[in-house]
Parts: sequence; structure tokens; C-alpha cells
Amino acid sequence: MTDLPPLNWLRAFEASARNLSFTGAARDLNMTQSAVSQQIKSLEGFLGRPLFHRHARSLELTQTGQSYLPVVRDAFRTLAHGTRALTRNETNVLHVQSNLTFAVNWLSPRLSTFRAKHPEVQLSISTELWEPRDMADGADVEIRYSLRPSDQVYAELLATDHYYPVCRPDFPAHLETLHEKPLYDCLNMMGTWAVWVEECGMDWPNPPVTYASTYLLPLAVAQAGGGMALAHDLIAKRLIDTGALIAPFAHRARMQEAYYLIQSPQAQTMPAAQAFTHWLRDALAVEQNAQSGRLGTQA
Repeated sequence: MTDLPPLNWLRAFEASARNLSFTGAARDLNMTQSAVSQQIKSLEGFLGRPLFHRHARSLELTQTGQSYLPVVRDAFRTLAHGTRALTRNETNVLHVQSNLTFAVNWLSPRLSTFRAKHPEVQLSISTELWEPRDMADGADVEIRYSLRPSDQVYAELLATDHYYPVCRPDFPAHLETLHEKPLYDCLNMMGTWAVWVEECGMDWPNPPVTYASTYLLPLAVAQAGGGMALAHDLIAKRLIDTGALIAPFAHRARMQEAYYLIQSPQAQTMPAAQAFTHWLRDALAVEQNAQSGRLGTQA
């Protein structure tokens, strides 16, 4: 197979592209930085074109590198999946990657229903705090919470949502004194306290807001009675249904972010992946339809 470069050159390329750094790639691959750099040069010589723009402290993918990276990553995922199936008899093991808060607050309480319906499927779930550039190596299916996923992946819209303040039932929540309360939110969201208050037609004196890297912390503070958090239906509904939290105000703002389903190439032919994605779509559709009905009734 003389038309293919050596596998170690491709691994060096994928790691360098993931880190945008030869030093970071060297750390991941347990190699020296100079060895990684030399393998990239060898791969570029093999291809006859550069893969990176070299800057003083970082790397930038060339157009060729951007085009080649998805091909290399898909090839590694296919190899990983095929190898697992042969060496571990994992034909029914599904590797799922998910946003952390969604995995804890929506997925985990419903896994028993999936298991009851598909006892033959064994799930392996990894979680992410921040939106990844790409699916993790070895992941078959990803549930991504994103404003708009990368153009390098095919993303299917799973669910849109509305956000609103939540607090413990005994917390003194009043619109007029909202700016005096401890307020919590998740970092880097388009829907913020200021946007929600503006949609309510109120003046906003810009009080301090405590931010966290995941919705789990604001929700935990709200459950403990320490303040009010912004949340959305998919991560807060169970807590509201059980009485741990309430949504004290009527206004719900539409989120710009949404939940997307991303599948690896091999997932299209995996019975386990198809069983999980069909169940996921159906479960989310039921909840979205019920929520639309509730909002329509309120209107």
C-alpha cells in the first residue's frame, strides 16, 4: 500500500492538529517535540504540500490540513471501532460522548428505560464540559450542546429549548428585587440574565453574576437555597417535577444554542448506534411536544 503514509506520521498529524502545537502533540504521544516535527515534515513531503502554517508559538492548519484532518480522524475511528470489535467482542458496545450536564440531568435518569428496551446494548459514556472541536477518538455517537457545530461534522438537530430562572421553593424570588439576589449562570451562553430581564421589559442595573463552566454548579447552588440560576427545560425539568426547584416567573426565553446528534461514519451500520439514536430522538420528541403544548396553553 505504497500510496498510504506510515501510521505514526498520521498520528503525529492528528495530535498536532488537535493541540495546534507540536509540543502538545509530543506530550500526548509520549514523544519528543523534535520527533513530532520531523514526522510532520515527512508527511508533508509525502503529500507534496504543507499541512500547517508555523507561527512563533502556535500552529495553524493550512487549507490542505483542514481538508485532510477529517479524513484522518474518521480513519482512526474506524480502526478503533474495528479493533475493539475483534479484540474485546464489543459488537454491542456503544461509545457515547455527551455534554456533562445533559448526561447527568437528562440522560442518566432515563438510561433504565433504554436498558429495558435494549438490554443487548452496553453503553460506554464519556462527558465534556466544553464543546469539542470534533468527536473524541473511539466515540460512535455524540450529543453536542452548541450554537452551531463545526462544519467538519454532520450534525442533526435534536432539540431546541427555552431558558428561565430557577430556585428552591422556599427562596424569596421577586422580579422587583431580582438584582439583589445571588445570581448564577453558565459561562459563554448567548442567553444571559441581562437578555432574559430585557425580554421581561425591566430595567437591569447589571448586578454581579457568578459564572461556572457547567450548569451543574448553578443548579446545585439553587437546590441548596444559595441563589437563583438560569436553566433550560432539558436539564431542569426533572428537578422541577420532583419539587427540588421551581420556575417562579412565567417568562421563558428561546435559547440560541441547541442539542445536536453527531454520528461517526461506522455508527450508520451499527445496530447498537441505531437503537440508541432512535430511542433518543423519540424520547426528546415526546418531551419537546409536551413542552410546546404547555407553552401554547400558557399563551
